Amino acid sequence: MKKCILILLVLTLFLSGCWDRRELNELSITMALGIDKVKNEYLVSAQVIVPSEVSMQASSGRSAVTLYQASGETVYEAFRKMTKDAPRKIYPGHLRILVISEELAKEGISESLDLLARDWELRSDFYVVIAKDLTASEVLNVTTPIESIPANKMFNALKTSERIWAATEGVILDDLLTNLTSDGKEAVLTGIKVIGDKELGSSKQNVESITPSTRIQYDHLGVFKEDRLVGWLTEDEGRGYSDITDTVEKTVTAISCPKGGKIAIEIFDFDSTIKGSINKGEPEVDIHIQAKGNVGEVQCSIDLTKPESMNEIQKIYEKEMKELIEQTINTVQSQYESDIFGFGEAIHRSNPKEWKEMKEHWDEKFANLTVHVHVEMKDLRIGTLNNSFLRKIED
Repeated sequence: MKKCILILLVLTLFLSGCWDRRELNELSITMALGIDKVKNEYLVSAQVIVPSEVSMQASSGRSAVTLYQASGETVYEAFRKMTKDAPRKIYPGHLRILVISEELAKEGISESLDLLARDWELRSDFYVVIAKDLTASEVLNVTTPIESIPANKMFNALKTSERIWAATEGVILDDLLTNLTSDGKEAVLTGIKVIGDKELGSSKQNVESITPSTRIQYDHLGVFKEDRLVGWLTEDEGRGYSDITDTVEKTVTAISCPKGGKIAIEIFDFDSTIKGSINKGEPEVDIHIQAKGNVGEVQCSIDLTKPESMNEIQKIYEKEMKELIEQTINTVQSQYESDIFGFGEAIHRSNPKEWKEMKEHWDEKFANLTVHVHVEMKDLRIGTLNNSFLRKIED
């Protein structure tokens, strides 16, 4: 026993402490980063927490964050140059969101991401978005109500929207890098824009009124080809993309009533599968979708107690969903020739030998690819009411 204790004591002599330990008062906790391209240099913006303002005891009512900026020939250089202004080392270990300007995204984002992909201080579970029609620094310079730290607002809004609306896509760094380097699937990123007066957006006044003068809002999906942004989907096409790629958790879809008007269907269960095949030497893809939902709102005259009415609504949902998905595919094929859906991956899984021969010219194959869409509403429930009170008023 004494021998074991002696061995343990000797081993402790060779154990070191935390060699990279840092005190919190030596770090500037960075919650959001923005990357712009100004002439031939990168402009990096860091949204940093003001410690005294996130403390309930010491807060003086000023902004909970401040913005540091620096330019450099590389992102890493600009990042380090911030120390000329910031009193503490910029620490991105708690990063929630990375904003890349649309101008830079059109040039290519690979070089911008290299530092973030290899930096050991960074977790890779932060979202990446594109500043639409403005710079990344302008987005990070807007104050937000409810969430005093704008980065938290941006992170939580995208997470919530992706989960219950399905027209946006929360893409973390790992997934983005996978799509950028994948054979048979291209990347998409959600756009973010500033609504209102950008100058007032940075002031405290912006969050002191019921209706802020300036807001940050997510807007459409950006389509990439290799590492370059080549265009934007509409909101409906963004929803079609989510349907195809099986990223829908919950959403609401307004469909036509049989005799005019609209019915809103809440989708609570959604499943989409993509299967590839080779037919007479040419690739084909089958998309099979199954959905379950509730009638969420009725704005027409229809008797929901009749089984034939519910069957008719289900058929309308299947028809309109199929049309939306086919329109989305046609837009991407004809305008962008970028396989953001992963159809190439489906062909690779089903026919690896044939894929090896066609992957070098997959863009051309994708643009002319035959896609069969199958939509089935498996279960449609009425909700808490049998018929809308509107029906009684009309009667």
